Amino acid sequence: MKKFLAELKRRNALLYWFGWFNMVVALICILLMPTENIQLLNVNRWLKPTKFYLSVGIMTWTMGWILYHLSNPGKVKKFSWIIVITMAFENGLILLQAARKTTSHFNTKTAFDGILFSAMGLTILVFTITFIFITIAFFQQKTFNIPEAYLWGIRLGLVLFILFSLEAGFMLSQLKHTIGAEDGTEGIPVFNWSRKYGDLRVAHFFGLHALQVLPLAGWYIARNKRQEFIISAAYFTLVLLFLIQALKGIPLFF
Repeated sequence: MKKFLAELKRRNALLYWFGWFNMVVALICILLMPTENIQLLNVNRWLKPTKFYLSVGIMTWTMGWILYHLSNPGKVKKFSWIIVITMAFENGLILLQAARKTTSHFNTKTAFDGILFSAMGLTILVFTITFIFITIAFFQQKTFNIPEAYLWGIRLGLVLFILFSLEAGFMLSQLKHTIGAEDGTEGIPVFNWSRKYGDLRVAHFFGLHALQVLPLAGWYIARNKRQEFIISAAYFTLVLLFLIQALKGIPLFF
């Protein structure tokens, strides 16, 4: 782990430090949980910012690692700064709403809450468009000094990340993530995915983490491009089944 962090810092110092910032904030939120009795949607109010800061921290370090393989330093710098700015703003609003003892996503209870939720949506739109440009850059560049299976793991991981980022648009149209009931039903520990109803966050979670799973498969498992495609297709099918299951109102575990 120490060698990985040292290499990550060498590859992209900006995303290295921003990743640590997210991890520290997540730790602070974890430490606040035992002292807190206020709940939002039946969970500790600091749980959501904890999950988002951890997730963004992992995503940030992942991008710091793989952007190194792009040969245009100017583009890499722009991509890195947009990731930092958009995610600092997005997570900052989630933390703000938790501090205000209210929800962040799908919250239009007051004009102020609605403005914040709209701002979050616009921020994610900019973030997603940036990832589309990053993906295009990985497909357009012809020369890489990495194994072909690993390269395709990065490319396909980015594609699935974008696809299941767009799933958030459907949640937005419903103003909730639970299918068959309102948000706030009993959930499994930590992830809080509904125990009784379909939950769109399951596919969203696994789809986004294709960004880590598929490159790792390309490096440690697949021996060639064909094998990486098979692994990626299997992973996509699994996540798609999670999505179909949720849309039918069926919980992950039943």
